[in-house]
Amino acid sequence: MSVRILTIKEDILGANEEKAKMNRELADQHHILMINITSSPGAGKTSLIMQTIARLKNKARMAVIEGDIASSIDADKVSKEGIPAIQINTAGACHLDANMIRKALDNLDLGQTDLVFIENVGNLICPAEFALGAHKHVLLLSVPEGDDKPRKYPLMFTQADVILINKIDVLPYFDFDMGAFSESVGGLNPAAKVLPISAKTGEGLEQWFSWLEGALDRRK
Repeated sequence: MSVRILTIKEDILGANEEKAKMNRELADQHHILMINITSSPGAGKTSLIMQTIARLKNKARMAVIEGDIASSIDADKVSKEGIPAIQINTAGACHLDANMIRKALDNLDLGQTDLVFIENVGNLICPAEFALGAHKHVLLLSVPEGDDKPRKYPLMFTQADVILINKIDVLPYFDFDMGAFSESVGGLNPAAKVLPISAKTGEGLEQWFSWLEGALDRRK
């Protein structure tokens, strides 16, 4: 007897891949760099985005797509900085999908946008399976979460172009082995760039800004 649920899942993911491809093509038409940012809840995605807005808002026209189960708390923060923000409430779904992103893109002035951040739903599992059409995948891990996460959630780390280790300002208070973490990541994804940062104090953010500005320059 065939396992029908697997077929259904394959169909869903296949359709999502097609829509993700269309999203990327739309962004390409407007020379937009689209970045998918994922992490566990509370790792610091919004703090990173706010720091980036403060640094680059006079250099790049940015927009943010916020994904949450409920509320518009993060989108409201972004909007107060004069940055276009689209809130997607998934009503229980643990990830964003390509169709949600297309609807958000349709509500942005793409002709006046250089960079779109997608702040995905806080989760290290579900978002890894659903392509959105983003050009780059940035994974944020906070020190309090521990250095074992690449071994527990390998797919998410395998997909990342950049892995940001956030909250290094509290590193002395946690048992986080930077060497063990780097070794785990290297075994899964040796091409990923690993950057220790603190979105609170600003430590290490220059490396992040440099990488991002380089990615933007390559889109021109």
